Amino acid sequence: MSITSPSVHDKNDKLWLQCQFHDDEQTSIKKPDELGITRNDFAPRKNEAVDVLDRIQGSMFGLTVGDALGAHVEFRPYSFMVSNPVKDLEGGGTWGLQPGQFTDDTSMAICLANSLIACRGFVPYDQLVRYKWWYRHGYMSSTGYCFDIGAATRDSIQEFEKRQKKFAHDNDILLEHIDSVSDLDLLRAFDVNCSKIGVAGNGALMRLAPVPLFFFRRPEMAVEYSGISGQITHGDEKAYDACCYYGALIVAALQGAQKDTLISDTFYENHRDWFGDRTLHPEVMAIAKGSYKRPGGYQDGIRGKGYIINALEAALWAFWSDKGSFETGVLSAVNIGDDTDTTAAIYGQLAGAHYGYKKLPDKWLQRVYAKDFIMCISSWINYEGYIWFINQATPDMKELINSARRNSIPSKSIVSTVSTSDSLLHINMPLTKDTASNIIIRKAIDPRGNIGDLYDGWNDRILTSSHFNLSVNSDKSYPSLICRVISGEKLENQNILRFINCPIEFRLSILSNLILPSGITSVVNYPFVIDE
Repeated sequence: MSITSPSVHDKNDKLWLQCQFHDDEQTSIKKPDELGITRNDFAPRKNEAVDVLDRIQGSMFGLTVGDALGAHVEFRPYSFMVSNPVKDLEGGGTWGLQPGQFTDDTSMAICLANSLIACRGFVPYDQLVRYKWWYRHGYMSSTGYCFDIGAATRDSIQEFEKRQKKFAHDNDILLEHIDSVSDLDLLRAFDVNCSKIGVAGNGALMRLAPVPLFFFRRPEMAVEYSGISGQITHGDEKAYDACCYYGALIVAALQGAQKDTLISDTFYENHRDWFGDRTLHPEVMAIAKGSYKRPGGYQDGIRGKGYIINALEAALWAFWSDKGSFETGVLSAVNIGDDTDTTAAIYGQLAGAHYGYKKLPDKWLQRVYAKDFIMCISSWINYEGYIWFINQATPDMKELINSARRNSIPSKSIVSTVSTSDSLLHINMPLTKDTASNIIIRKAIDPRGNIGDLYDGWNDRILTSSHFNLSVNSDKSYPSLICRVISGEKLENQNILRFINCPIEFRLSILSNLILPSGITSVVNYPFVIDE
């Protein structure tokens, strides 16, 4: 028995993303280690540098290990930790867990990762749905029920539920279907910022890693989405900026930046283009300029508190002072006291991305709860993030990233003329025509096996062509272009059209399934994969 995953492209694809139960009454959730994950469920490997996957796994397991190490002493003050320092994974304590089990930090991070994988992109509504499943059903919990939820997160999820009920009523949607909303216009109309004003807890930061891990190939988008991912439950400007800054550090770590770069007082200025027009909040900026570099740690004012500024500062202090050892750093983060699991989980996201999975202590990795499941989602973060990058939209297209459904665009026409040695192809088709069901599934390969001839999608034929003349709008407001178009999925075509500077209306129509791409020829030095 399962609750249908919202926005999943194929209901039979990756069933482990869904909210599954042992019984029809939905009283007993299937926990991550009960979903039957095998190596066959892992994502295909991509032809990228080997250390990319290692760093993604390192970040996800760094978060989980930190969470598990701090769980049994959560809320213990520094004075207690001095007398009873944590040295290894232990059970019992605050939550009565088994050694290696994780708390809300990892559960919410997995919810976020599952959303990115299922939606193949960033859909805040879907993220909130999965947080709700965790809150109400124990989805992705190590115990089968929700525990250790922060007040701000709980309030935001409850507000989300209220908005869902009203939204269902106002839009004639059955309440049992409200979690599965994927229509672009409906998603745009739903206000996902469910936090109260001024909420700046560390719950926004503790779950962050999947976002920069998924989008790191486009740093400016990874940074922006990092901020938004926290904002939907923690609405304060400091929470947004803290997530942006830490997301940027994780992105840089995945790109192979040296530690000196990551802890540089000028990191923000050196990567200013990743942050757009936004200037960091003064308290976050102080951290970016090195306020955490205090040799005395707790004695110098470092605190592992629930306030996001304290949490960010403490995690970076642990990273700065770890002497190149994940074990040293994560134990320092735990032993600073107070919100021990979250401080260590935040540390683990960055440190794990920097050091990589293979350099994390094996004695802890072997005892992590649901290890195979976390390995599986790490592989899919890497795979789907790579596919997203290949199929990425331009900055002008952000609102369409998560939907291939029809968009409302003023009626225009595209007039295409293809000159060939033996034929002339004229196409005149309104942008608003619905051709979403007519999907080109073939590549333009001629009988000799050569890619590079033009595929006529309307007449199902390959034409020999040296160029493709395109004009947009009958009034010729855009000049005709000479361009070369490669075949492929719609997003792939759109990406190529962007690369060769086709007008935005034509690219919008491709991405929104409003028209079929008319054809394919070769593109010289095209920087992305053409065919998988």
